[in-house]
Amino acid sequence: MVRRLLQLYIGLVLYGVSTAMFVHARLGVDPWDVFHLGVGRIFSLTIGTVMIVVGALVLLLWIPLRQRPGLGTLSNVVLIGLAADATLALLPPVESLVVRSLLLGAAVLLNAIATGMYIGAGFGAGPRDGLMTGIHARTGWSIRAIRTAIELTVLLAGIMMGGAFGVGTIIYALTIGPLIQLFLPWFQPAARDKQPAVSAPAIR
Repeated sequence: MVRRLLQLYIGLVLYGVSTAMFVHARLGVDPWDVFHLGVGRIFSLTIGTVMIVVGALVLLLWIPLRQRPGLGTLSNVVLIGLAADATLALLPPVESLVVRSLLLGAAVLLNAIATGMYIGAGFGAGPRDGLMTGIHARTGWSIRAIRTAIELTVLLAGIMMGGAFGVGTIIYALTIGPLIQLFLPWFQPAARDKQPAVSAPAIR
């Protein structure tokens, strides 16, 4: 239990760090963070604050879907946003395109590792993934269709609000699934035999 708790909270912190690295690279972020940055731009809020508020609001949608949050779910709502803001406050300015590109690559890699740690700890889905699985349970619609619809909705809304869409968004979409599938067995030994296909990060 102690090992799982450490894995959970280290994973959440590292996920927040990776989010800050995406933002700091200024080359595009994942769809949900395009939305978070768009909302932050309109209301003059930090990305971490928006992540916490949006996570809490999404969690309220679990009630009619009869989803039950776990320790990981509640920790997710608060800790990732705090870690993202704290990391952004510490990162030095970066102007070189080469350095920004390396930062983006490191962010994708760290994000996948952090996601594997969080999932492998087994303390419940993130609020956004719980929304997806809850809709699936109540409607019978496919997970893939629900996930795609949610991601496209928040991405388009984020772009319309001025969120940071870019090449990093595309790279993230193409690489994060295979990377999570690679790293997940490191933190969830039982997954070694099954190697589940993961098409998108399951932390949110």
